[in-house]
Amino acid sequence: ASRDLWSWREGDFSKARKRLEQKPLSIERTKGSEILFGIAPCSLALSQSRRDLFRLFLKQSSGPRRLVMSEFVLQATARGVPVHHVKRRELDALCRGQVHQGVCLEASPLHFKSLEEAEKPALGDEERPSQQVIWLALEQIQDPMNLGALLRSAYFLGVDRVVTSQRNSCPLTPTVSKASSGAMEVFDVYSTDDLRSFLKTKSAEGWEVVGTVSKAEDVENVPVISCLEFQWNKPMILVIGSEGDGLSLETQLVCSQMLAIPPGRALHPFIESLNVSVATGILLHSICSQKLRHGD
Repeated sequence: ASRDLWSWREGDFSKARKRLEQKPLSIERTKGSEILFGIAPCSLALSQSRRDLFRLFLKQSSGPRRLVMSEFVLQATARGVPVHHVKRRELDALCRGQVHQGVCLEASPLHFKSLEEAEKPALGDEERPSQQVIWLALEQIQDPMNLGALLRSAYFLGVDRVVTSQRNSCPLTPTVSKASSGAMEVFDVYSTDDLRSFLKTKSAEGWEVVGTVSKAEDVENVPVISCLEFQWNKPMILVIGSEGDGLSLETQLVCSQMLAIPPGRALHPFIESLNVSVATGILLHSICSQKLRHGD
């Protein structure tokens, strides 16, 4: 019996030791910092001067990712950022189980830029009727994955500026940066506490404010056209509404017209609309392709 008791205790102690070994190391964070994760966000954050950078955490690696990790070490060394080689479970704990691809970066957060304080960008003579400038305005986009995907599409397709409403909108989090494939690290995002006043002001300055809608019957008192029919011939703002409700009625009424994406078939109920980031990508491509055709 005593032999059985000893065997049980030995096994119990062995399990306890393994649990302790598997427990992630506690890494004390710099006050006010956040943890970026993923190859693209961390690499772009290191290459820019928009954040304060504190520590780079890399997965201990000897496989095909070793060259990538060596590049990160060079980037961090050039910026004077300490590098820590840690186990995967430490990285998992740092970014709370997100897909980190073996890289985490402790850095200061990015914040929206204020439209009121921002210096006017050098976009040329915006009063010219032929000037093809496009801004993307986001009303109450709350999902960080959607916001990241929107920023990625806007950056890729040549949007000049992104403006978001402050109220009920997702902040610029590490998840947004990862979903944007790092576009958030190189593309300024502006914010306003009064989106409708901002749109009215731009409209009075001669800009065309264009809204978006899933179905024409959801809109009253504003003309709805297919995005394929839209002619881009002056500075414009494309306004995108929230994931569930779309554009508010007040914002719709500021728009000169609304764009809709024509479906390719008769649709079943409950699948009559697109994800907001997918729809925005389609609309932006439809509009921005006119710029490419004109050779601007």
